[in-house]
Amino acid sequence: MSPVPRLPSALRPRPLDREVARLAVPAFAALVAEPLFLLADSAVVGSLGVVPLAGLGAAGTVLTTAVGVFVFLAYATTAAVARRLGADDLPAALRQGVDGMWLALVLGVVTAAAAWPLARDLALAVGTSPEVADAAATYLRASLPGLPAMLVVLAATGVLRGLQDTRTPLVVAVSGALVNVPLNVVLVLGPGPFPALGIAGSGLGTAAAQLGMAAALVVVVVRGARRHGVPLAPGGAGVLRSARDGVPLLARTLTLRATLLLTTAAAARSGDTALAAHQVVVTIWSALALGLDALAIAGQAITGRTLGAGDVGATRDVLRRLVGWGAVLGVLSGVVVLAGRDLVAPLFSPDDGVRTAIAAALVVVALAQPLAAYVFVLDGVLIGAGDGRYLALAGLVGLVAYAPLVVAVVTWAPPGAAGLVWLWVAFAGGFMAVRGLTLWYRARGDAWAVTGAVR
Repeated sequence: MSPVPRLPSALRPRPLDREVARLAVPAFAALVAEPLFLLADSAVVGSLGVVPLAGLGAAGTVLTTAVGVFVFLAYATTAAVARRLGADDLPAALRQGVDGMWLALVLGVVTAAAAWPLARDLALAVGTSPEVADAAATYLRASLPGLPAMLVVLAATGVLRGLQDTRTPLVVAVSGALVNVPLNVVLVLGPGPFPALGIAGSGLGTAAAQLGMAAALVVVVVRGARRHGVPLAPGGAGVLRSARDGVPLLARTLTLRATLLLTTAAAARSGDTALAAHQVVVTIWSALALGLDALAIAGQAITGRTLGAGDVGATRDVLRRLVGWGAVLGVLSGVVVLAGRDLVAPLFSPDDGVRTAIAAALVVVALAQPLAAYVFVLDGVLIGAGDGRYLALAGLVGLVAYAPLVVAVVTWAPPGAAGLVWLWVAFAGGFMAVRGLTLWYRARGDAWAVTGAVR
């Protein structure tokens, strides 16, 4: 491979650091704001009793899974818009963004319509009792009108990220989280003259907040489109391109979801103590992933723009710098987790066995953070490059390689804390290592670094 040209010294490395921070910090704050919706719902619905709260938990699992599956609407749109921006064709960037939002709307309407009659069955599939499933179905049916808005929010956020704007999605996410709180209080508890709607009010409040967020983001994109003479009607070719770009990323996401489900199923085989501890460890892993995902989002936006501009050298400089940032963030995260594991465990359970299992598994999580950061960064850069087909293949390879490791853990590892530790060694050490190797192999070559407005 030929030597990689580097950015002019005036742009290296401090301005690049500032650009990464400018995109990553607001993206991180917006990612943190999103879980506040379910947290606010839980605080209000919890006052209604155990069954409504459990129903909210089951319904939340269904909704977050659906939104997680469609996260490609944000990722694919970011890459496509950023490429056209880098090619100095802002109208084309906005045109592609508008088409991506239309695709999100169609998928949201179809998914909501399909889920409506299946709401109770979906809740039962999570493993709830019939009583809890009824409560979950009530919440789901009340919140499903907001599902198209949730997906439009994903796509519109992708448009703005592609335009190198992560602050506007932050403002909208925080505003939506803040509005959601009083809405839930009024609709659920019915203070004063307002009727108390119970768990259905929580679903309606969340749907209303999501509709408001979608409207705010759509207004921003529409204003930009009108300013540059971009038609707002859906373009058939553009919508199909958005769908085509999204399919490989959807496949990638499904392999990752399958891996997490496989891990949870294996934890359940190790006993109730292991499963309870695993739930806590997964939550902490997901929280740590928010910071890494913010760095990956910055990588998506900058990579798409530099490749759209035809500058492979700048793209590789971005990759090197993001790997450096990831290494620092991974080490810091690992040190914090390692130092605080014995303090964190008692916050989640009074059971000594669960506490021991949490603390032991968190050692593995801490040691794996630098590797996780490397994987997230390379994943973000390749998404920004539009290399979805390879990412889908890499996800499948990782899943196939991980399955026998899980079988080995279930077969030979002892139950309880020791079994959970070995399971996390298989996941954080085995699965993440396979992902890291497949992404490293791709990034070291040139096939992914395709330049131009369209890949």
